[in-house]
Amino acid sequence: MLQPGLMMDLPLMLSSIIEHAAAQYGDIEVVARETHGPLFRYTYADCAVRARKLANALAGLGLEPGQAVGSIAWNNHRHLEAYYAVSGSGMVMHTCNPRLHPQQLIYIINHAEDRVVLFDATFAPLVKGIAAHCPQVRHWVCLSEAVHMPAIEGVANVVAYEDLIAPHSAQFAWPQFDERSAAALCYTSGTTGNPKGAMYSHRAIVLNAITICSANALGMSTKQTILPVVPMFHINAWCIPYAAPIAGTKLVLPGPKLDGASLYELMESERVTVSAGVPTIWQGMIAHVEQHGLQFSTMRVTATGGSAMPQSLIAKFSDNYNVEVRHGWGMTETTAVATMGSLEGKHTDWTPAQKHALIARQGKSVFGVEIKVVDENGATLPRDGASQGELMVRGHWIMRQYYKAETSPLVDGWFPTGDIATIDAEGVMQIRDRTKDVIKTGGEWISSIDLESAAVAHPAVAMAAVIGVKHPKWDERPLLFVVRKPGQTVEKEEILAFLSERVAKWWVPDDVVFLDALPVGGTGKVQKGDLRKQYGGVFS
Repeated sequence: MLQPGLMMDLPLMLSSIIEHAAAQYGDIEVVARETHGPLFRYTYADCAVRARKLANALAGLGLEPGQAVGSIAWNNHRHLEAYYAVSGSGMVMHTCNPRLHPQQLIYIINHAEDRVVLFDATFAPLVKGIAAHCPQVRHWVCLSEAVHMPAIEGVANVVAYEDLIAPHSAQFAWPQFDERSAAALCYTSGTTGNPKGAMYSHRAIVLNAITICSANALGMSTKQTILPVVPMFHINAWCIPYAAPIAGTKLVLPGPKLDGASLYELMESERVTVSAGVPTIWQGMIAHVEQHGLQFSTMRVTATGGSAMPQSLIAKFSDNYNVEVRHGWGMTETTAVATMGSLEGKHTDWTPAQKHALIARQGKSVFGVEIKVVDENGATLPRDGASQGELMVRGHWIMRQYYKAETSPLVDGWFPTGDIATIDAEGVMQIRDRTKDVIKTGGEWISSIDLESAAVAHPAVAMAAVIGVKHPKWDERPLLFVVRKPGQTVEKEEILAFLSERVAKWWVPDDVVFLDALPVGGTGKVQKGDLRKQYGGVFS
């Protein structure tokens, strides 16, 4: 018979994170850009005080454990306080993506049964348009002082955040309950059908946050300053708002100003060492830095995910600016990070090109997560770096069922991601494509991701996207979309010739369409469905 361990059994609570930070790193700064412009700064100790005040205020509004509080907000200090006050009280923090279509926002607010919605002043017009369609919301709280709160005609029960929390005590006894209880709720971007909800537990978030502090993930400590560009409304900002207080890392929140110039200025002024965001953010950042001949004073690591980062962009960060790129993978259904790629000691003597090629992959699974790839019959494929199939994942913070769904998507205990991937002998995973984006031509597969990465390597190309278009002979053929860099005049023939030197001949697209901009969705990903609707006819 197995003997029981003789350890204390304390539940993993999100409230314990902010109280730990207040007690051990109480003087570490949190810096946030206010929605109306200026920077706000205080400490983790101050944040804990205000989180307790908000917890009391929410209780005063009659909210009960298990009920949902929505947010339509940027990365700022009040949103951070809500992360802890709501979940720590036993309620569910439901972060809403403001870039969704208003009808989808209405759907998820009603589906989550939000009782209170916190919103930034930026989104007042959005709230005005949806409030009448969200009958279960009792209070709308503007994340500002009263003086900066816009008037919202026709919307009842609107209050300024500072007025809401001001009369309440800074003393609050965080409840203790089952760590498997719901803590936060995020919805998928809903590219097909209605968005689906992933309900995260306290246990899942705490475990993930601890893991991403590790040296091979984000390497967070009191010596670092982190700026999460990835939104707090998108997969909990990859759990960075939870991980930073655990590690005592200075946290810089950028608010609504996410352009290259604003982010660069903030990174320099606050001496940011680590950042995280989707590739489109880093393309804008590099464009600004290159245009003005700038360098990074303190930035040394940037984590990227959400979509594949082109190898040429990885090379620029590393070779030109001495910034290490760490390429990760995760999705709404995985709470946050599931894999992360970083250079190891054995890679020291590799050439820059070899290092960039390695980082262009999505890395190894972090502790707590297992991955595999399977063929169309569900058989596990070998880890040889060549056999590609659907990526399957399981682990301590992987979703087992969508919120309010009647059935589970799991297959033999594994979550099917919809990504096509390979895994090599050392466990390094590479996303080859989405199952819906991979192009089948003449019985062979073409990776749209690899083609896009090759196209972006052209010095005149700012962004690129590839879709499969029906073909009478070959089933599908690739069509390339290109956004030129400002002032560049590159044409189709030059692009195709450039690609022919970098990919197999039969991979070279049949045509190139030049656009002023690519359609980008709420999470910064290119909306290939929109491109297919307009251009996905039949090649002649």
